[in-house]
Amino acid sequence: MSTEAFKKHRIKSNPAEALIAATIGFFVGFAAVALFNVTAKNFKDAMGLDPVQVGLLVAMPMLSGSLLRIPFSAWVDTDGGRKPMLTLLTMAIVGLLGLIALIVAYYPDRLNEGLYPLLLLLGFLAGCGIATFSVGISMVAYWFPQHRQGWALGTYAGVGNLAPGIFTFLLPAALAGWGLLGAYVAWTGLLVLGTLIFIVIGFGAPFFQLVKHGVPREEAITIARELGQEIFPAGSVLETLVISARNWRTWVLVALYFTSFGGFLALTAWLPTYWREFHQEPVRTAAYLTAYFSILASLIRVWGGSLSDRIGGEKTAMLAFGSVLLGALIMVVAQSFPLAFLGETIIGLGMGIGNAAVFKMVPFYVPDAVGGASGWVGGLGAFGGFVVPPIMGFFVKELGPARGYPEGFTVYIALGVIALLFVWLLQSTRRFYKSA
Repeated sequence: MSTEAFKKHRIKSNPAEALIAATIGFFVGFAAVALFNVTAKNFKDAMGLDPVQVGLLVAMPMLSGSLLRIPFSAWVDTDGGRKPMLTLLTMAIVGLLGLIALIVAYYPDRLNEGLYPLLLLLGFLAGCGIATFSVGISMVAYWFPQHRQGWALGTYAGVGNLAPGIFTFLLPAALAGWGLLGAYVAWTGLLVLGTLIFIVIGFGAPFFQLVKHGVPREEAITIARELGQEIFPAGSVLETLVISARNWRTWVLVALYFTSFGGFLALTAWLPTYWREFHQEPVRTAAYLTAYFSILASLIRVWGGSLSDRIGGEKTAMLAFGSVLLGALIMVVAQSFPLAFLGETIIGLGMGIGNAAVFKMVPFYVPDAVGGASGWVGGLGAFGGFVVPPIMGFFVKELGPARGYPEGFTVYIALGVIALLFVWLLQSTRRFYKSA
């Protein structure tokens, strides 16, 4: 549809701008959490935290970043994405400002274990940046036709997910040059800048803008179809959550995303500790190895989205979770650096492709409640980022570092097997869904 048609109906933005805006919002929100994860060692040393406390600390942003996806993504079905995204970015800014205040007032000499609950709360707020993911997924899905959603969603999530990897590379130099306080000030400035860019170009798809202009629902749908929009929400926030929750395939997709993206989040938080403590790598090397994992999984997600468009989400997911299983098996037995690096690489490839495959299937299986389904899948699925690190910390605490670090990856063996079984279930029942 021409630019004149968009102007005629007072439609702001377009698919390309919406994709850019959503990607920037997610990118800067996720970057803030990368800072928190890497600097957890500073807080650990200053407060004398044990492995379980450290695991909970790095998992706290994952808690908010997962659970808040559910209501905020469903909110997209009534708003289009603008208000939910801006609300989450603002909460993340508040969290980082609180961490700056804590560092100024207490770090390092006055920072003690009594401030641990406050640190958890600020980590929770900072994690709101991760919750922007499902908002952006739903926002982009409404803007793009279904035959291009694999590519669009893969590009959005792949580029956005680059944030932890890129900034983990930059963090050692930033911390060395600017100190802990300077790094937090710089990262907060980046978050504010990204938020301002979203304010300028981030708007919901045509249907939502038309409704906001007072156009009746049915007329808005007709005009939006003429402008290229193909999917539409079923109703209110509660209705879209209920509709998607009644679809059993939503819960299968939740389980798959728990392994692919929840597992990805967990490893971005856990790998710095794994490489430092088990392989005795320097802090900078551990950060670079974690960044490599994050960037690899993010970039391959773009290709995974295109692959899903060509061969289908289910076949792509089979390839992905088979890779996760293989990589986890290698990590369990890996005692040498080269073997562990190979295992990390294979897991990263599998998780990135799996993330793309899951969200290719969401609009197909739940087309009338994309926001609600994205909320359940992205929210509860990402909850793996909160659940897995403390479990891996428990392995280390109970078995000791020599056994605990490699054997902790048995968690991913179990998740990989379960995921493959669920993908088979979707594949075997797909023909019934299409004929229903």
